[in-house]
Amino acid sequence: MRIDKTSARLNCDMKTINKIILSLVLFLFVLNACAEDLTYLEKHYTKKEYKIPMRDGIKLVTDVYSPKDTTTSYPILLWRTPYSLGAYGDDKYIKSRTKPWRHIAEEGYIIVYQDVRGRFMSEGEYVNMRPYIANKKDNKDVDESSDTYDTIEWLVNHIPNHNNKVGMWGISYPGFYASM
Repeated sequence: MRIDKTSARLNCDMKTINKIILSLVLFLFVLNACAEDLTYLEKHYTKKEYKIPMRDGIKLVTDVYSPKDTTTSYPILLWRTPYSLGAYGDDKYIKSRTKPWRHIAEEGYIIVYQDVRGRFMSEGEYVNMRPYIANKKDNKDVDESSDTYDTIEWLVNHIPNHNNKVGMWGISYPGFYASM
């Protein structure tokens, strides 16, 4: 009887150990895939952080990832977000959201992230779903479209190696900003 209980206990323990080993292998596989994406950006891109001035004097924190290969020009792809850039400083590369950008980076884009007005490191007041102002009378009349315009104008005048093509994209709230 003891032999059967011991045998059953060992069998149960081996199943648990196998599950732990399998979980650990899967975790390491996912971790390695994320590290490869991060390594790709660090190897092939230079990151610069800017405080881009808007027409009313407010500055929006913007990270620009430019390809290290400067022998050609690239389109700019802008992603504006209220959710934080996630890595502030020229030497800090994003650790999240690298999967969607990996293919874009491999195709050769200047990738731009921006904290919108009033969020995280950007100055100003955050307004949830800031309404569009059709007839702006002065530089104090700002909305998402004017911030986007000012950002794109600054980028094409200050970022080297672009080809004068700028696109925007986003999902969820960043999608709202892309449509404004």
